Amino acid sequence: MRYLTTFIQGITWFNERLGRWFISYLAFVIFALLLFEMVARYVFSSPTIWATELTQMMFGAYVMLSGGYLLVHRGHLNVDIFYDRFKPRTRAMVDIVTSLLFFAFLLVLLKEGWQMAEDAMGRWERSHSAWNPPVWPLRAAVPVGAALLFLQGVCKLIEDIAIVIDPRRFAGAQADEESEYL
Repeated sequence: MRYLTTFIQGITWFNERLGRWFISYLAFVIFALLLFEMVARYVFSSPTIWATELTQMMFGAYVMLSGGYLLVHRGHLNVDIFYDRFKPRTRAMVDIVTSLLFFAFLLVLLKEGWQMAEDAMGRWERSHSAWNPPVWPLRAAVPVGAALLFLQGVCKLIEDIAIVIDPRRFAGAQADEESEYL
């Protein structure tokens, strides 16, 4: 049990730090680049050839790499009409059943994303625009983000199984965690 707890804490720690100290600040960088492009275009009548494409690429990486952080904070969508009324054990059982679809989706995303990234890195793929930046780092963000989300999903599945097995022991800890972010 100690190894599972260490695994869960390690993956959660990594996703938390990545989201809080890197991905969250990426939004400010994207904002600053778009503001720079807007000023260059409309104030100085001198648009850049790179700012818009760079922000699109950064936003793609932002979306792909933020999945694990969102799962740590339970930020993904739920049908709350019913889910919020369930007891913690029932929620955990529903999450276990729906995790089958979650993992199936992520395995396909990992497989296809890895093939796409491997192909792009093998050819040193570029964007074919006037700026022509390399796009293989963005393509590599797909399997990396999917892997981080997959690992966090495994952590959530382990926690859900523990709640189903002993709801009194683990449901209280989950309730305390949820109230911390309210």
